[in-house]
Amino acid sequence: MYIFIDLPSFLFGFDYREVKIQVNRGEGKMVDIENKLLPVGTSDFSTLRLRNQIYVDKTELIYQIASQSQKFFLARPRRFGKSLLISTFESLFKYGLRDFKGLAIENLWKEECAYNVVSLDFSLIPSFSSVEVFSKKFMAILSGSFSPFGFNYVPDPLNDFFDQLFTWMRAQPRNSLVILIDEYDAPLTGCLNNKDLFESVRAVMANFYAILKSNDRVLRFAFITGITKFNKASIFSGLNNLSDLSLDVNYGSLLGYTPYEVEKYFSEFLSRAAKKLCRNKDELFTELINRYDGFCFERSASTRVFSPWSLLQFLSSPENGLIDYWFESGGRPSVLIEYLKSHSLRNPEEYGREKTISLSELSGASDIETLSDIGLLTQTGYLTIKSVRFGNTVYLDYPNVEVRTAMAQLYTSCLLNGRTAGEVGAGSIAEVLREDSAESVFHILNRLFLSIDFQGFPVRDEASVRAYVQVYIAGAGLNPKIEHHNAHGISDLEVGVGDRHWVFEFKVVRKGESKEEKLRAGVEQMTSKHYGEQQSSPELKRVVLVYSIEERQFVKWHEVVPQP
Repeated sequence: MYIFIDLPSFLFGFDYREVKIQVNRGEGKMVDIENKLLPVGTSDFSTLRLRNQIYVDKTELIYQIASQSQKFFLARPRRFGKSLLISTFESLFKYGLRDFKGLAIENLWKEECAYNVVSLDFSLIPSFSSVEVFSKKFMAILSGSFSPFGFNYVPDPLNDFFDQLFTWMRAQPRNSLVILIDEYDAPLTGCLNNKDLFESVRAVMANFYAILKSNDRVLRFAFITGITKFNKASIFSGLNNLSDLSLDVNYGSLLGYTPYEVEKYFSEFLSRAAKKLCRNKDELFTELINRYDGFCFERSASTRVFSPWSLLQFLSSPENGLIDYWFESGGRPSVLIEYLKSHSLRNPEEYGREKTISLSELSGASDIETLSDIGLLTQTGYLTIKSVRFGNTVYLDYPNVEVRTAMAQLYTSCLLNGRTAGEVGAGSIAEVLREDSAESVFHILNRLFLSIDFQGFPVRDEASVRAYVQVYIAGAGLNPKIEHHNAHGISDLEVGVGDRHWVFEFKVVRKGESKEEKLRAGVEQMTSKHYGEQQSSPELKRVVLVYSIEERQFVKWHEVVPQP
């Protein structure tokens, strides 16, 4: 579900290699794009255009929004271009078509007047330990942003900052002001694990939003972005004037790149990447779709987009291969980090299971006390909409390989109480599976399990063992399959690594039970059910592992060698 803070009712490194490609604007013309550069890390629209960087033209959608005198809200994960979108609106309302030559909006936008544009980025407010410190930083940002247009705050105990801002705004001409707010929720998510501070910060921010609400006649346009939505507080009258675009089917591709756009704007970069990696271009593009595409942000589940950050990082350095950029860039937003300080995510046993949420919950609201882990994971991009069935049931899953790996790493970090597998001596499981013996796997798994936070994540049964091994292996970038079916039975876990295919059967021994009997039972099951024998990999590795609940580690292992 979304988590909504009640806003007022009215709103709520670059790659310099040269390329020459041609793209179709979708209107029968071919437009030359010469010597374009990758827009890696550029979040300012005017700068991007000045530097001759590629801009994936979203201005037809931007026109549809900007041509309306309304107030909009859009929630998206980090690294999807929210700041660039805000900057694009700023350029349009401040300078007209100055920066939009050759873009779709050039033939659509008819307004000639320039507006006073107040652009606010609340992610610039550093961490704070008290509401007093926050208030000073918040008012400093507001004062600095409004002062170019004539606002001048004078300290006065009888006429505080917000009273003076209200008076100034009331004196502005009708329809003269544009308000753009990026990362509106950053101060709130920064104190998500401190309810009292959260409520105090929310109250301070409410003063500002109330001023905007009361001066609606002054506003030509308002646009607000964030990751999360927080539930409304009683001091606000509701969100009846806010147009929420977050799940709107018309704007599913407003941020992110569709596969069509990637081929259209980055074709030459794809060709160069394929050449560097000695790959077929079409096959490489399919792999890029599997790894970086798949995000869906609209309620019909028909539009999917790439993560711009990950794709651009790959295209700028393809020689590094298809590595994962999500976890260390967009995949650890402060809202998730703060949430984990006072909550735990759903049990890792849920990692590979289908997840659902109602459409009304996803588009609705929740208070800080009832913040849902599924809703939060959807907002931060770990889960995405896969389908909507029966009118109101949304089926969620990981959008792609990169995020599936990041989710497994997050679960592993939870299991290990904030540490990484490497920090507890259980490092490269992928390398061990690729090159080492079954005994080496036995030992590296024990290093992991002996470091697990058993208070938060106790090992209760075979399902727990299987799930924890699954997220550990998946966090290494592999794709383990649990409960794999064949004609004879269901194996616990299978994973392919290089020329090897591993099949694992897990048994759990409790106090008083025989370890040897559990091991024999596992070997018999592995043999009689012919686990893994249908695989065509050059090398089949079948291992039975016995885990002791009492000793909290694997105590027996046996490799079942296939019969010739």
